[in-house]
Formats: sequence, structure tokens, C-alpha cells
Amino acid sequence: MNKSAVKETMLALSESELEHAREHYEQFLASARLDRSEPIETDERAQAETASELAEAFEQPVHDYETKIDRLRAIDFGPKSEVGEGAIVNVGGRHFVIAVSTASFEHDGVEMIGISTQAPIYKAMEGKEAGEDCTFNGRKLEIEKVV
Repeated sequence: MNKSAVKETMLALSESELEHAREHYEQFLASARLDRSEPIETDERAQAETASELAEAFEQPVHDYETKIDRLRAIDFGPKSEVGEGAIVNVGGRHFVIAVSTASFEHDGVEMIGISTQAPIYKAMEGKEAGEDCTFNGRKLEIEKVV
């Protein structure tokens, strides 16, 4: 499995999510601007202050995606023999990419999902090798493959 290509797929997915978040943020800012060519009413000023606070909430996902992309670029996707950052792990027929959380995606006909090292299932698998078992949500799972 070409892990560099998997990383590039994850980067493209995250960059697309970042662009989507930026578009939402910019649309919100455009709709929240006051028309300075007319007198500003008190209630308009209050609405503008509320909009400013909401803008911060729209801005946070932009920062989160930027951080995720930076983190993803820094991860070593070299060969792995145990579950750790940069590994692709097959458990119960599912493929987890240990890096950053992503929506599920397909690579070379295989459905994968990115998970972070903060994910509860990662904590259950951490440090395990292929053939070993882990327990997650009361279920025993076998680590089928680690690359």
C-alpha cells in the first residue's frame, strides 16, 4: 500500500474541508457587515456585535483545519510494525489511518478513515502489533494488519 498516496489523499480531503470552512466564514462576514453609508441604529450596532461574536465561532473551524493540515504534513508515514502515529491499521475489516481525524475516504478501492491519537479506539490499539488483540467498548478485536 502506498502510504504517501494515502497521506496525499488525506491532505486533499482536509484542504477541501478547510476551503469549505473558509467559504462559510467569508459568507458570514459579508452578510454581517454594516452599511456605513447610512446612519447606524442602536439595534444594528447590537446585531453587529453579536455577529462579531458569531464570526469567532465560524473562524474556529478554519483554525482547526489549518492545524490539522500542519499536523498531517509533519507525520512520518514510513513503514510501521506496531500501532502508532503514521500507521495504517486493519481491525475487523476496517482500515484506520493513525494521523488526524477525517471523514471516511476511499484509496485504491479500500475504504479508510483517519483517526487521531486522541481517539478512544486508538488508545485501545496503541502499541499493538498484527495478530494481537485489543478490547474496545467491551469487544475483543484482533489487529489484523499494521503497515
